[in-house]
Amino acid sequence: MALSIAPFMRSAALVTALALLPATTAGLAAVDGRGAPEFGKLMAIYQRIQANYVDEVDDEKLVRGAIDGMLASLDPHSSYLDASAFESLRTQTEGSYGGLGLSVTMEDGVVKVIAPTRGTPADKAGIKAGDFITHLDGKLIYGGTLDEAVEQMRGLPGTAIKITIYRPGRDEPFDVSVARAIIDLQPVEFTVDGKIGVITVSTFSANVGREVEKAMDGIRTKIGGTPEGIVIDMRSNPGGLLDEAVAMSDLFLDKGQIVSQRGRFARDNESYVARNGDIARGVPIIVLIDSGTASASEIVAGALQDHHRAIVMGERSFGKGSVQTLVPLTRDSALKLTTARYFTPSGRSVQEGGIEPDIAVPQMSDPDARARAARAIRESDLRGHLINEIDLDERELEHDKIDDPRFKISPEELEKQGIEDFQLHYAIDTLRNTRLATTKTTGTKVTGKPKPVAKP
Repeated sequence: MALSIAPFMRSAALVTALALLPATTAGLAAVDGRGAPEFGKLMAIYQRIQANYVDEVDDEKLVRGAIDGMLASLDPHSSYLDASAFESLRTQTEGSYGGLGLSVTMEDGVVKVIAPTRGTPADKAGIKAGDFITHLDGKLIYGGTLDEAVEQMRGLPGTAIKITIYRPGRDEPFDVSVARAIIDLQPVEFTVDGKIGVITVSTFSANVGREVEKAMDGIRTKIGGTPEGIVIDMRSNPGGLLDEAVAMSDLFLDKGQIVSQRGRFARDNESYVARNGDIARGVPIIVLIDSGTASASEIVAGALQDHHRAIVMGERSFGKGSVQTLVPLTRDSALKLTTARYFTPSGRSVQEGGIEPDIAVPQMSDPDARARAARAIRESDLRGHLINEIDLDERELEHDKIDDPRFKISPEELEKQGIEDFQLHYAIDTLRNTRLATTKTTGTKVTGKPKPVAKP
């Protein structure tokens, strides 16, 4: 199960829908008669543990273990939220939380970083996607649970924790000190580079659609008119609210389906359609993605890609194609339950396979990027993940491992040229120097691969 340290909660960073459904005490207590024999087994085991285990066992511990085990047998994103986790989930969807700024998972007993949230203490400390966390304040955490590791990383804002990192591609582990903080997340930021606007979306918390619209207004003001192109940077965006992904996609589409979801029951089926109006007025768009681009951000990338409204560039995305619904149990607890799969406008499911970029561009400016990319954790790596309903060509999962001869320049050479972020640099230069810059018609897809500006 993936946990998000940043908001002090379980799995919230990958939630795609929060729909509160009615729950009653009677409904919770009711047991389907057809399941009675299986519940009988559970009760028998409970009684044997209480009667024979070497130490006295707390009832609450046993029940919680049974609940967690039941949900873990379904998929990596279904979980039980106690009072603390439930409140933290509400807090994160409002865009403000306390913590380090990491999304992590457990891999073979080791805590592994899915992605740091941009601009957070973990990001500023240099922690990268694919890093393994081996020690906290000098204490080995191998073999423990993810909950235990996350609990140790929590603490009062302003206090520091020493994290020992093993990074693939490096011979020795190293320590980083990270100060915990209350993070008032700014999910949308923008900059301009000449006549090119760059909109960075780091998560899909409340009001992201509105903030992206404001960012477009800010870009026009700074440029003094219509930009020549827009880069939408959703790298390391772990997802968030489905409604906000739909709202953001709608801003750049004139018509057509944005996303559909299909579940076990008809009530879970839904289709979201774009309204008239493209706030970018047809200017070319590049969407940047990587292995940390998940869930709601994959919905946006998939919608713009399928409608040929944007060129998707970077690395294959995470591949989380499921929708979670929040089902309240009591006033302060709930189930986060997977209730549907979502599909892009062309009918693709991103589950397991993710979004393949139109133009694959590695992060050449990071000396450890290639080693981390080769070991990047994605949905298909999570134990118990949902299987893609549509046949998935296994070759697609190997695509991002192919070494592209166009990209051979070293990080040191890029640093000499003043290029700190090669993927972003490449996207901006593509908009500026290729025929994308003069293609103003929505729906015109350019499939040619421009030559890299930085020469090897």
